[in-house]
Amino acid sequence: MAYNLLKGKRGIIFGALDENSIAWKTALSVHAEGGKFVLTNAPIALRMGQLKTLAEETGSEIIPADATNEEELKDLVEKSMEILGGKIDFVLHSIGMSINVRKGRSYMDEDYKFTQKGWDVSALSFHKVMQSLYKMDAMNEWGSIVALTYMAAQRTFPDYNDMADNKAYLESVARSFGYFFGKEKKVRVNTISQSPTATTAGQGIKGFTGFINYAEKMSPLGNATAQDCADYTITLFSDLTRKVTMQNLFHDGGFSNTGVSQEVIDEFDN
Repeated sequence: MAYNLLKGKRGIIFGALDENSIAWKTALSVHAEGGKFVLTNAPIALRMGQLKTLAEETGSEIIPADATNEEELKDLVEKSMEILGGKIDFVLHSIGMSINVRKGRSYMDEDYKFTQKGWDVSALSFHKVMQSLYKMDAMNEWGSIVALTYMAAQRTFPDYNDMADNKAYLESVARSFGYFFGKEKKVRVNTISQSPTATTAGQGIKGFTGFINYAEKMSPLGNATAQDCADYTITLFSDLTRKVTMQNLFHDGGFSNTGVSQEVIDEFDN
């Protein structure tokens, strides 16, 4: 059911790749709630994904941009405001990549060139996106910027590798930039710490199937799906959450506050 929560609002959605991605489902939900937006991803991701299908379904335009490139981000922001007819009300940063994970390099045997590239794409890009928006005064007052993260920023999950470090940095950027964006522009900045989710990127992590099943048993409400996350993101884009900022918001069915569940105890109590 749609409530027109985003009627008249304009935004930019980073990172939609295919129908399994959280950014893809968020775009559909934003469209259903009356919001308009530009879709963007790196040129290589555009070749790999099916973003044209999403653009057609939502009446949106696609602007290729490398989120690590400041000039391309500036061009993206300028074109987005031109296409949408005004300043931006919401932004979703749904970007993450670990070359070390892709190449099978363990955390104790990182290739630091891979590490630096992954950090730039997954974490520093969030600062670059917000700095571009800030310097260009591109956000409307009470706008909302959201980035997706994971609890490996706080707890150790062995196979999450250097992405855990990237997510910790990402969350710190949200707090630090969120202070200035809120103080000077009345713009909200938050991160959503999502359950393990069966996206194309998520399934590339070693042991993912076992862990998602474990998280399901640990979470009182079960794992939050990609659609659940999209719905939650809509509330953060809306005017209903105007005073929520600089928060890392756990959206994980209660996993983050559960020491152990009865289902997990039963697995070992025999």
